[in-house]
Amino acid sequence: MYSTIFKLTLAACLLLTQSYYIHANTYRFLAECQASGYLTGTSTANCNTENDSECCKANQKYPQYRCSPQVTSNTKAKMTLNSFAEAGDGGGPSECDEKYHADTESVVALSTGWYKGGSRCLKNIRINGNGRSVLAKVVDECDSVNGCDAEHSYQPPCGNNVVDASKAVWDALGYSGDQVGEAQITWSDA
Repeated sequence: MYSTIFKLTLAACLLLTQSYYIHANTYRFLAECQASGYLTGTSTANCNTENDSECCKANQKYPQYRCSPQVTSNTKAKMTLNSFAEAGDGGGPSECDEKYHADTESVVALSTGWYKGGSRCLKNIRINGNGRSVLAKVVDECDSVNGCDAEHSYQPPCGNNVVDASKAVWDALGYSGDQVGEAQITWSDA
């Protein structure tokens, strides 16, 4: 009888410890991926609105993120449309190679946390969406901290879960018409 009570007590302690550990890690992860600050927007007539890009608005507060959700084999993300071409809505040349990329190239920019200071530069990721899959090369950061200036085409900071993709990526995934612009996808390192 004492053996059974001991076993039940031990099992309860283990369950509580495991539950606390899972809860603490979940809380830690969520706390790490909260907005790290806010950027105050400025109004400008110089915003590039190609691909229906959002322009900063005067005095509006935009969240800044220094982190992104953990990368897994099936990371959920919001895919947005971007032109990495010269004079495109992506702004200056790509950060990874200081070059512009045609809309026909399968290239992406990743949110600051996923970009990891350039450690994914010129590496492929696999994007899954619309029942299809495509490889795309990381060429830039979708800056989740800075924005509302000339370098960022007067657009606000990216969210912390964005894969900013060229038209070629959208085409390869079979998106067309009104589907193009913003979609829920998954991605992983290739």
